[in-house]
Amino acid sequence: MKYCSVCGQTVSWKMPESDTHERWICDSCGHIHYQNPIPVVGCVPERDGKILLCKRAIEPRYGKWTVPAGFMELGESTVDGAARETREEACAEVEVGHLFAVVDVIDAGQVHFFYTAKLISDFSPGAESLECRMFAEDEIPWDEIAFHSGRYALEKYFEDRGQNNVTHVHELRRARS
Repeated sequence: MKYCSVCGQTVSWKMPESDTHERWICDSCGHIHYQNPIPVVGCVPERDGKILLCKRAIEPRYGKWTVPAGFMELGESTVDGAARETREEACAEVEVGHLFAVVDVIDAGQVHFFYTAKLISDFSPGAESLECRMFAEDEIPWDEIAFHSGRYALEKYFEDRGQNNVTHVHELRRARS
């Protein structure tokens, strides 16, 4: 960040008074620019023991498989966002169940929320998907899953079959050398 989004003047990286983190602060108007994690919401749509996955038509991870998920929009709940992402990526309707996995993707500044879901409609690739397909657990293309958080969600889903009403929490960080 170089300039204040309020007044357009330069900003400096420093600790605000009575704060615990350095932040971008406007040198002119004093506005503090908070940068907080971005929520990502998704679900694991299931029907007849199979899971709906989408092959990405966008970067990052073009051509890799993922559960329907994406950035939350202002004015929607996490549940509404998970259902919307499924409509956008798989042209499908779901009944969203319970939250079962939360993944802190610290280096990306994101928190991923995954819900169980029942697939209640047909599906087809949306604008962000090359292909959508149903997979049994032993058919999941594990080596082609786009994101570690999605893989974690799938592993936990199959671990408790979405039935335990348990929320698994995981933290992802890049390995430091």
